[in-house]
Amino acid sequence: VTSAVMLRNQSFAVTNLEDRTFELPRSQFDGLFGLGFTGGSEGGVKAPVDTMVEQNILKEPLFGVKLFRSSEKSNGEITFGSYDKSYADKLQWIDVYGNYFWATTMEGIYYGDEPTNYLYGADKINNLGGSLTPQEKARASRKALLDTGSSLLYGDAFTLAAMSTRIGADVLSGEIPCSAVPNLKPFRFVLGGKSFYMNPNEYIYHDEASGVCEVQWMPVSEYLWVLGIPFLQSHYTVYNIKDHKIGLAKMAH
Repeated sequence: VTSAVMLRNQSFAVTNLEDRTFELPRSQFDGLFGLGFTGGSEGGVKAPVDTMVEQNILKEPLFGVKLFRSSEKSNGEITFGSYDKSYADKLQWIDVYGNYFWATTMEGIYYGDEPTNYLYGADKINNLGGSLTPQEKARASRKALLDTGSSLLYGDAFTLAAMSTRIGADVLSGEIPCSAVPNLKPFRFVLGGKSFYMNPNEYIYHDEASGVCEVQWMPVSEYLWVLGIPFLQSHYTVYNIKDHKIGLAKMAH
């Protein structure tokens, strides 16, 4: 923490009972600081980010997030009211869909330079072409939520099974021979009509203690995707609260 941000009359919740998530050995935290919008808050309580904008606390109505992969550094940093300007020319801006979370449309997932779209159901929507207005296409498209609180990439089982099969990983366990990782290609995620890449060392986790390599995704939903820490560690992200936009730039490791 380099400086304080004071929110006046900000409501928050106190828990009396916690589930096992708060008891995990490596989950040493005292609570959760939600970064979503008021529309997604419990009981309609005004979200902190909306309070910051309403009270004109921030220099700019946005915040930047950087998550580190190196164990030698802190887990990451968040900058309210500004962002790392070294990424200014590299940021690609996409629209946020809805008024609840930092979600956007998701049009495809591709492996390397191959033409196959692995995102289940996406081709059906994309092939409709000009028969849909931009608003109709956005409503029909798959959605992806960018979430700093999710440890993996979560999505539908059909897509993830196809991705695992393509790279030679076990569909059930997610394990892949570590010797195969250097020969893998990046996956390209199309979000808001723009492309963002994850390299093999970003979507494959190597547990050096056990010598096991495994994919960093898990099936949980048939519709909404969650792009968690592995994706966000590979991209610097800026969240514009007022304009409802997300800027992403490839991180240099």
